[in-house]
Amino acid sequence: QVQLEQSGGGVVQAGGSLNLSCAASGRTFSDGRTFSDYPMGWFRQAPGKDREFVARINWYGNTATYADSVAGRFSISRDNAKNTVHLQMNRLNPEDTGIYLCAADVWNLGERQVASYDYWALGTQVIVSS
Repeated sequence: QVQLEQSGGGVVQAGGSLNLSCAASGRTFSDGRTFSDYPMGWFRQAPGKDREFVARINWYGNTATYADSVAGRFSISRDNAKNTVHLQMNRLNPEDTGIYLCAADVWNLGERQVASYDYWALGTQVIVSS
């Protein structure tokens, strides 16, 4: 079964950049669908705060949606041949600090809704120092 595994993240100074990757291992999710069947999203969670939407990309990779707080700085992309989705983060600021998680938009409840997503990766830490 597919599991989502993340790489990237770490500590960076304000104004710097990081790239996160989320790779699907295995052939199918537990529902029998494959990585390319689902839109993919990135969320983040800061200490003491709710999980919030960051970006989403459709199954084909030609349509992306961003939270207002990251639009123009972050870029989401996917490579279905490699079962991978990326989040390029530029001009980072301390407010971007948090755990970043990728997931599949399985339930089609609204692209920014946490409840719409399943098969969450474990997450990766991003710390932006001022």
